Amino acid sequence: MATQAGHLRLFITGASSGIGEALARHYAALNVAVPQKFQATLGLAARRQRRLFELAAELPGTHATYALDVTNAAALAIAAEDFTARFGCPDVVIANAGVSVGTLTSEVEDLPAFRRVLDTNVLGMVYTFAPFIQAMQARGSGMLVGVASVAGIRGLPGAGAYSASKAAAIAYLEALRVELRGSGIRVVTLLPGYIDTPMTKNNPYIMPFLLPADVAARRFARAIARGTSYAVIPWQMGVVAKLLRLLPNSLFDALFARAGRKPRGLDAS
Repeated sequence: MATQAGHLRLFITGASSGIGEALARHYAALNVAVPQKFQATLGLAARRQRRLFELAAELPGTHATYALDVTNAAALAIAAEDFTARFGCPDVVIANAGVSVGTLTSEVEDLPAFRRVLDTNVLGMVYTFAPFIQAMQARGSGMLVGVASVAGIRGLPGAGAYSASKAAAIAYLEALRVELRGSGIRVVTLLPGYIDTPMTKNNPYIMPFLLPADVAARRFARAIARGTSYAVIPWQMGVVAKLLRLLPNSLFDALFARAGRKPRGLDAS
């Protein structure tokens, strides 16, 4: 991971809770662990302004907060301009913001939820990366990290919007990785399994290999530091996902028709 004089600049969306908050705490902690050799400056973006202020106040180091919705491309462009003017072009941009919701296509009232999930989880990622790419290309280095999900590997009943959004995110990140090949910009696709966050707290089914958010953040950070192009965390979920991908449709359908489903209605981001 390229940095200047041990100074790591990161811009993280969805930073007010869950995986985003855990990543922010992980990187900010480096300001205490190795302060003479390493400094991390964070741009923290999320919808909840008050929570962002509280988080930034708790973190060691100098950080900036941006209260915005990632579906607003103009707001992200303004935030990117401000962060770059104050601290320089970030070394790492983590598009983590996302929403999860149980949806049924047969229920007309769920149609706005489909749009919200797809706009946030797919276009929000595009809007997060777009303002930084030209500056990274001019510098010849940088890392774009997209948080997808193992839910994007096969469609899960009752979560059509979420699975579709994460499948689209995986394909988008792959396309972006190839587009930027040779530019000095690395693209990292992270596929979390079940992580103990507000997004998963209401899931009414068993969540195998569930990871605490801080443990997951450390593993994500290691994958980011390596510049890994594609990482499933925990790795056990990667094995499960690959096996599910190999199942014939008839067997997959029979197994998952009876599976537990996420409650309908927007969940935490």
